[in-house]
Parts: sequence; structure tokens; C-alpha cells
Amino acid sequence: MSNQSAVSEFILIGFPGLQQKFHIPVSITMFLVYCVTLLANSSVLLLILLKEQLHQPMYIIMRNLALSDLLFDTITLPKIIAKYWSGADSITFYWCFFQLFCVHSLGSLDSFIIMLMAIDRYVAICKPLRYHSIISNRLVSLLCYFLWLFAALIGSIPAAIAGQLPYCGPNRVRNCFCVSTAVTVLACVDVTLARRIAFISAMCVLLLPLTFIILSYILIIRVIHSSTNNENSFYFYTCTTHLMVIVLYYIPRVFVYSTSQIPLILDADINVFLLCLYTFVPHLANPIIYCLRTKEIGNIFAQSFNNIFLVKCLQTSRTLQRLW
Repeated sequence: MSNQSAVSEFILIGFPGLQQKFHIPVSITMFLVYCVTLLANSSVLLLILLKEQLHQPMYIIMRNLALSDLLFDTITLPKIIAKYWSGADSITFYWCFFQLFCVHSLGSLDSFIIMLMAIDRYVAICKPLRYHSIISNRLVSLLCYFLWLFAALIGSIPAAIAGQLPYCGPNRVRNCFCVSTAVTVLACVDVTLARRIAFISAMCVLLLPLTFIILSYILIIRVIHSSTNNENSFYFYTCTTHLMVIVLYYIPRVFVYSTSQIPLILDADINVFLLCLYTFVPHLANPIIYCLRTKEIGNIFAQSFNNIFLVKCLQTSRTLQRLW
């Protein structure tokens, strides 16, 4: 970090135009979102780790996606919840840049993992007989490890650029957490080059995986449409739900990053709302869309529910026998 900075902490503004009376409802909403996301992603992680029948390439990818979403929300949501709940809106200088690094790293990682998931589904549906010879647990695990390292490298670029700038005056971050676009504008020097580099890297991270994802799903839908398999309708419905999450993840991101580089200025509250929309809603939906709706995980939950139901019935029966 540059020793020219006089700022020792930043103030998270959140939604700039939000009235005081809405602070508690917003904090409660974000707290509920965090709890549901924490429960859903933790359940997916534990289920995939503990159940041997889920040690398959697709579930290894899902496990990494769940871990990434869980870490992202844990690093960002508690602070903004505390801001609206108790007014604790300050964040230390170094924690802000650590948060910035994690936000960009984990955001990039999600993009890469969704791309890997689309490629996995393409091979499974379009080349089912060769799936196990092409995709293996070892290969997917190695790819996921590489993507974690590569995403960390990408996240270090905006963090390093923003961290070397001098901050000597305003310290109010107009966002719910520290991101490059909201922090670099607070620097005391011209940040045109820094913003341009951040924009180019963000577009590469978004558009390159998106190209592979779109191509994969076009080929998948084409194969499903031309096939006579009875599971066509299920596969098609699954693909459309996946595409809904993908659209929600990518389109608002591309829009927000693009508008930040042109004279068109979005309303600050709309900008923050879009950021929350494309960040936290997919994290909430991913376990349901990608994991909890799959046949194997559905069967495990059904079996667990049946076991619990049988145990309760036996306990109730024994209790009634004792009473009689």
C-alpha cells in the first residue's frame, strides 16, 4: 500500500438515497438472504463431501461454486448488515482492500466455474458415451485448483492498482462493499488509466467465459431438440433454468461495467441495487438451480426425509404403547 495515503478507514455508504426508516428492513432482508445462502451452500458442501455417490465431476464443480459463493457472502454481507442494523459503517483501510481483492477474485472464480459447468454439461449431453473418458474427477479437481489460483491472480490486479494510489481526502465508498470502481475514484490523482485497466480485465473475465457458455448451451439445446430421448423435456427445462441464472449473473455485470466507462451516469441507488442483484441473488439461486434439483441430491434428500419420518413414527408408536 502507498505510504502517501492519509486515509486510515473508509465509510461504506450502501444505498446513498435510502431513508433512515428503511435501514432496519434492508438489514433484516440482507440478514435473511445471508442466512438462507449460508444454509443452502453449506448443505451442498457437506452433502457432496460426505456422500460417496456424489463424488463425481459435476458435483466437484458444484462444491467449488458453493464454497466460492459462501466465502463471497461471508466477506461482504455481515459488514453491510451491521451498517444498516447498528450504524457501524466504517471499514479499515487494509480490510477494504482485502475485501476488494476477494470480491474480484471470487467474482472471477464464479464466472470460470459456471463456464466449466457448462462445458461439463455439454460433454455429458452431447457426448454421453465418451463422458467418463473425457471428464474425470482428477481432471476436474485439477482444473478447479487452477481456476482458484488464476482467479486470485486476476483479483490481485485491481487490488494492487487501487492499493498503490494515494488516498488523502474523501473516504466515502458509494457501495455496499469495496470494489475497484467505487474505491479508485476516491484517490487524489488521475485514475483514468487504472479504471481502464480494471475495465479491460473485467470484460475479459466476463465475456470470454460467457462466449464458451453460450456456445455450449446452443449445442446442448440443438442436440436435445434433435434427439428422441424421453428425458428431452427435463434436459431442456434444466438448461433454461441454468440460462436464467447465467443471464442474471452476466448481463447486469456487463451493463454496469460498460456504463461506468461512458458519460451516461446511472443513479447511485440503481447502480448499487444492480450490484446486489447480480451478486447475491445468483448465490442464493445456485444451490437450488444447480444442486438441489439434480436427481442424485433429490434422492438423497428424499431418503433422508423418509428415514427421519420413519424414526419419528417409531418413536411415536413406542410412546403410545407405553401410555396404553
